[in-house]
Amino acid sequence: MSAPEPRANPILLGHDAAEATILDAIVAGRMHHAWLITGPEGVGKATLAYRFARRLLAGRPTGPSLALDPSHPVFKRVAAGSHADMQTVERAYDPKRKRMRTQIAIDDIRKINNFMHLTPAEGGWRVIVVDGAEEMNQNSANALLKVLEEPPPRAVILLVCSSPGRLLPTIRSRCRRLRLGQLDDATMHTLLRQYLPALSDGERGRLVTLAEGSPGRAMVMAEDEGLAISTLVDNLLANIEHFPLSKGYEIADRLARSETGFSTFMDLLRAGVSSAVRAAARGHADPEQERMVALRPIDAWGDLWHGLTRLQDETERFALDKRQAIVAGLGMLIGNTP
Repeated sequence: MSAPEPRANPILLGHDAAEATILDAIVAGRMHHAWLITGPEGVGKATLAYRFARRLLAGRPTGPSLALDPSHPVFKRVAAGSHADMQTVERAYDPKRKRMRTQIAIDDIRKINNFMHLTPAEGGWRVIVVDGAEEMNQNSANALLKVLEEPPPRAVILLVCSSPGRLLPTIRSRCRRLRLGQLDDATMHTLLRQYLPALSDGERGRLVTLAEGSPGRAMVMAEDEGLAISTLVDNLLANIEHFPLSKGYEIADRLARSETGFSTFMDLLRAGVSSAVRAAARGHADPEQERMVALRPIDAWGDLWHGLTRLQDETERFALDKRQAIVAGLGMLIGNTP
């Protein structure tokens, strides 16, 4: 079993305060026309957005929850992407380049304006979910701003965003903001027991540690050899001084076969560096971490972390060669060691 897509996921744990805020707004009839749902990757932002949308489309809630039974017709139509009063905007597939676009295009945002000015087919609300709102380019962001400046009645836009700083300040200022935090370990264990029952308790525990409060990240790592990649990163960091860069090409070839291998590897590599340096600074490092951190000054480790972050961000944003980026990252890692 794996987690359903956000639009079809009836489960949301650990975000009771955000749900209560939404429920209060619906019940009180004080619905803001635009909501900005932010937080780390994979913590449930899109799941909350669709939960919010379903509740609006299904009518005024009668209980103390946004939850809608999966057998409800509205739940089924939203899950299938066929509800007449709901539209989702996200990065689209580019048939010419045969890959996902790196940005949300202006044509996708223009569809919002047309959709929101239609009369609701079922007499209630019209709802737009913009998933990955930070991926709008300048033109599409300006187009969305025009919609937000003149919102039609009984229409709501839900912006799902992991990097709100990349949005125009004028967009942020026109939204009511909900920030979701990382889940605690107990909640993570509850979700992973349900989504990944075939794993052992030890494997789920390892995913909880690696995912840092993000069930989405845990699921990606479970489905895409995340545990194996974490072992690879642990061994790499424990033996930096003996690691030949030539072996980096073997690692790059292996990870390049996976759609998410690059992101998982870079996330875990940066997390491993950060964890070791923090532990050393607090006097809590284990012998392997102490040996690794001693290879360069603390400030140099900070520069390395920022360099790896920039490398990953540019590679993913501009669809650069991930194999070469992995080799470059490993070169940065071992370049200043004796």
